[in-house]
Amino acid sequence: MPRLQDVLSAKRDAGGKALVVYLTGGLPDLPGTARLIDAVAEAGADAVELGIPFSDPTMDGPVIQAASQRALDAGTTPQDVLSVAKPVADLLPVGFMTYANIVHHAGWERFASEAAAAGLCAAIVPDLPLEEAGPWLSAARGAGLDTVLLVAPTTPDERIRRIAAETSGFLYAVGLLGVTGVRDRLADSAVDLATRAKSLTDVPVLVGVGVGTPQQAAEACRVADGVVVGSAVVSRVLEAASVDEAVESVSAFVSDVRRALDASGGEM
Repeated sequence: MPRLQDVLSAKRDAGGKALVVYLTGGLPDLPGTARLIDAVAEAGADAVELGIPFSDPTMDGPVIQAASQRALDAGTTPQDVLSVAKPVADLLPVGFMTYANIVHHAGWERFASEAAAAGLCAAIVPDLPLEEAGPWLSAARGAGLDTVLLVAPTTPDERIRRIAAETSGFLYAVGLLGVTGVRDRLADSAVDLATRAKSLTDVPVLVGVGVGTPQQAAEACRVADGVVVGSAVVSRVLEAASVDEAVESVSAFVSDVRRALDASGGEM
């Protein structure tokens, strides 16, 4: 499996816009998660961000909070989520997203090693600040994992440069101040932040948080190299009456986002 950053850089260099889809591991169940990964790969996603459920997901809004709690109530463990990745890792790059408590409890090196052995290629640990990320970054690099770091609309340029120097995979531009979730419109701060970040690094810059429609994804990509879409996908899984319905609904939505990105070429 190629590195996430290689895949996204190649997409950008070819003139395309990257689409990363977030899925909550264990939702609607573990076999259903594997089916959803297969479906979004076929629908045109370039990579998957696989959420490992946590009881206090501070970055996430009501939709992903509810999804995480449902998965936890069903008994989903971090090891369960890692086990889902291996059979589908040859379809597209799959990274995990979870919180520092989960990774630290297992041990930085142990978790990185287990994730790599499961076929995962990248990590997002959003509550791990740059100043405290050293042990994880070392463990991840040793295991061959990219670590995606985040910047916010309030991040000064000098700090963006320092974060970008340590990130790999892509630089996650958090589009607004707040938690994940679908909004009526794309925040102006999303394009502003992507513009600043793009001027400060050659690492692919993707916008996430507040990107909930195909039109918003295309708007963000006027500047950004791609988008991360999460709550709009997870809400369709939560609302579905069956795994089949979830797969059909998510596949149709991801296909719509893919078409919007391809048709716009990043221009509105």
